[in-house]
Amino acid sequence: MGNFLAKEPPPPVVLVPPLFDFPPLSARNRMLEPSYNLLFGKLALKCLFEDYFEEARQFSAKFLLKPMDDPHVDLVASLSGSLDRKAESDLVGNALFRWQSDVDDPHTFVDLSVSTSNPVLLMRSSAYYPKYGVGAFAVYPLLSKKAEKLSDEYGVMGLRYGSTNLSLGATVSPFTTKDEFPQSAWLVSKMGRLTVGVQYEPLCDVNKDTAKYSDLRNWSCAAGYGVGSRSPLSPSFNFGLELARSSQFIASFYQHVVVQRRVKNPFEEDEVVGITNYIDLGFELQTRVDDSKASDNLPDSSLQMAASWQANKNFLLKGKVGALSSTFTLAFKSWWKPSFAFNISATTNHSTRETAYGFGLRVDSIREASYQRADPNFVMLTPNKEHLADGIVWKMGKRPMFQSDLDAENFSELPKELRPPQKIL
Repeated sequence: MGNFLAKEPPPPVVLVPPLFDFPPLSARNRMLEPSYNLLFGKLALKCLFEDYFEEARQFSAKFLLKPMDDPHVDLVASLSGSLDRKAESDLVGNALFRWQSDVDDPHTFVDLSVSTSNPVLLMRSSAYYPKYGVGAFAVYPLLSKKAEKLSDEYGVMGLRYGSTNLSLGATVSPFTTKDEFPQSAWLVSKMGRLTVGVQYEPLCDVNKDTAKYSDLRNWSCAAGYGVGSRSPLSPSFNFGLELARSSQFIASFYQHVVVQRRVKNPFEEDEVVGITNYIDLGFELQTRVDDSKASDNLPDSSLQMAASWQANKNFLLKGKVGALSSTFTLAFKSWWKPSFAFNISATTNHSTRETAYGFGLRVDSIREASYQRADPNFVMLTPNKEHLADGIVWKMGKRPMFQSDLDAENFSELPKELRPPQKIL
């Protein structure tokens, strides 16, 4: 009788904390950039090499605020400066006010930027129609300092087409007097796991008599190999090769690893047996291949590696190593509303062996944490325990995440903050 009434014990579950910065802020403006500059792992490497790394003896503060009454608008303000009293550098600040037509679609928007540097006042806009895959964007400096002349002072307009396997577009400067048409153009195609692309961007110092389209210095090409889904809850791997302007060869790779480690937390229930960790690894090698040509603005070669480890929802450890210096940073994030993040970076100069520190502060109410529902974290069930999901829904008030859904790339049950971006190349 006792065996008949005995219930199956609850299945073991794994906590899945929210990522520190997902989706990245740079992804909100991807419609203003050529796809060539974002694919091949470039966007992921940019976030890995730059986010939460502060310059030596520098501080930065960023505030990302959204009013509760109108979710279509937000404000991003930043401030940075030197911690050294002897330094004569001024504070650098900028603020960006943004209006977005669809709360869940960042591709159609208008923003206005104010900065202490050039351009002082800048307007950007983008419109994208997913049904046809067609988009248009524009960037116009409205006010600039008279002492300096902007290379793009006449503004830029662009047209683009994007689908799951193809992206092409071009930009023009409609009011410039220079003989540059187009100002840039790109074509990127994806075939299975292989992505190839080419970009045309003429140099400013090219003579008019030079055949711009036949000058290899105006062309760049790249190829990349990628494995895995675009969800941050699934592992991925990207390897890329690029020949930039026939003068610089770039090899890079980026890997996102999702691991589970056993944990015994007295504040959690007994069925919680582990927690999900996120590990990111990146490598980039740049070297010149035009030794016979004079090119003072490019170094002979550079190498940098970086890694990050998010142990839970509150702590992130990152480090990067280059030829000249090494930097390690520790970030702490409190998931309040708004969330607060504080990070400290230590940079060691390889030649002088001196270590200097930098500090950063972030306040964010734009991106919500994925755990802000019935339970502080989401749980992941193994396929052989999915039949017990009904009991967990009754107990927690929501459906848990299934590992089988992630493997099948079924992200409809995930919160919007953890869903991969729209399928636009």
